[in-house]
Amino acid sequence: MAIPLTLSAITPLTATAKETSIYSHIATAQPIWAKYGMVSSQEALATQAGVEILKQGGNAVDAAVAVGFSLAVTLPRAGNIGGGGFMLVHLSEPNKTIAIDYREMAPAKAHRDIFLDEDGNPVNKLSREHGLAVGVPGTVMGMELALEKYGTMTMKQVTDAAIKMAKDGIVVTPDLQASLSGLKRRIAQWPSSAEIFYKADGSDYQSGELLKQPELAHSLSLIAKHGSKGFYQGETAEKLVNAIQDAGGIMTLADLKNYKVVEREPVVGEYRGYQVVSMPPPSSGGIHIIEMLNILEGYPIKELGLNTAATLHLMTEAMKRAYADRSEYLGDPDFFDVPVNSLLSKEYAKQLAKQIAPDKATPSSEIKPGKLAPYESNQTTHYSVVDKWGNAVSNTYTLNFSYGSGLVAKGTGILLNNEMDDFSAKPGTPNGYGLVGGEANAVEANKRPLSSMSPTIVMKDSKPYIVTGSPGGSRIITTTMQIIMNVIDHDLNIAEATYAPRVHHQWLPDVLRVEHTLNRDTQSLLKAKGHEVKVNNAMGSTQSIMVTEQGIFGASDPRRAGSETAGY
Repeated sequence: MAIPLTLSAITPLTATAKETSIYSHIATAQPIWAKYGMVSSQEALATQAGVEILKQGGNAVDAAVAVGFSLAVTLPRAGNIGGGGFMLVHLSEPNKTIAIDYREMAPAKAHRDIFLDEDGNPVNKLSREHGLAVGVPGTVMGMELALEKYGTMTMKQVTDAAIKMAKDGIVVTPDLQASLSGLKRRIAQWPSSAEIFYKADGSDYQSGELLKQPELAHSLSLIAKHGSKGFYQGETAEKLVNAIQDAGGIMTLADLKNYKVVEREPVVGEYRGYQVVSMPPPSSGGIHIIEMLNILEGYPIKELGLNTAATLHLMTEAMKRAYADRSEYLGDPDFFDVPVNSLLSKEYAKQLAKQIAPDKATPSSEIKPGKLAPYESNQTTHYSVVDKWGNAVSNTYTLNFSYGSGLVAKGTGILLNNEMDDFSAKPGTPNGYGLVGGEANAVEANKRPLSSMSPTIVMKDSKPYIVTGSPGGSRIITTTMQIIMNVIDHDLNIAEATYAPRVHHQWLPDVLRVEHTLNRDTQSLLKAKGHEVKVNNAMGSTQSIMVTEQGIFGASDPRRAGSETAGY
């Protein structure tokens, strides 16, 4: 059982600079502590399912797969088997990190003009609430590959908890009740979804009531019995394709059968002596976290201070330049030659840093994607797992919008993604998160859309030190970067790093988005430097674990209700 860290929970350490990020009397928030293993996820029941697997002797991958399937039941707006994502797996033996890309793929009949009207303008509904919005799901095959290659348990063992919860029902939390009520228009437009997530008379489920999902339990039981074939072929596959085609989509049984998971080399950078390991394309996250950190490494961030106007100005200017590059250079590496080494280059970062004025914001209109050396020849959820052997998993997966397209494939209980909106429907036109993309991310058959998902592991002395990530659409990248900087630059423990106010700039629109807890005087100073500051909704829902000699420490983001970090 994990316990909240109190002043007496562990022996006080000497207050050296090296150790203050772990424990300090000055700390304003206390993380959860555990001795052997820990799970941090956005939903308490899923966290408990993962911890139970660790207690049974499973490793971090076994627990991560159990959490993934459980979230499909308990956090239906983002947990999924009808979506896709990215998993970073660190194996203590042989000290290796693997990036598993189980991102959705465009159906074989998809083409670049699929979401345009007769005048060549994007039609948002087609890429967001329509059968055409659905990409070929990758989650089930991604989880299977991770389990078979790097786990120790059977699919039946790691899906047991999810099947039981779907069959017997889960108690509706205030968080689940609020999201189902708030997104009723989009979900209830599909009769197959309404009959699961709302009562027979059309009224909402209330907190404390029981929500049963027997069809999802059946679909999960087919996966438990047949593995990924129980999803991509046979009964479930036929129901998925029928639902998508009935909703105007073009996916076929062949698209499902031909889906492939790809193992990729993670992107790796160094920041102040720590190794930052993150997801490569088609995630843009890893590259741009490292690119921004490279730019900021030349500045005395620690001396400038946590969330001061001086620090936030530099971070904002770094963010603008990274997101400008994202619009031009990032796409599916199987279709587009992404200039990874150039974007990660320390020399390139120095060139970008020279463009930053210390006291004056650069208008986004004056920032273009950088000149690189020649090419070398949105609702989402994150969870982190660490086990007693030093293995770690950082996993982010998504349906894109909350509840994806809103469409449940009749007879399956499976919510379908609207991931096709992450492509550039028309190069230069913003997607649902306001992100602008270019030719590199245009729609093509069998291509994976660009993503901001950024599961990340920071290594210290070749061992996992910080395991983190977040949901949040375009804000995932900047949120994850701020967790890393809060620990490394500002010596915060993982709870303090999680609770600190966040900011975000994505180049276009030229607005610095801040949380309302950011000091008003700081906001005024940023405006004086020329930033257009806007207070907006809270950003992210990080689920982070920090591994130290004193034990494992974790923190769930208080920005979302229902999260839990626990261990044993």
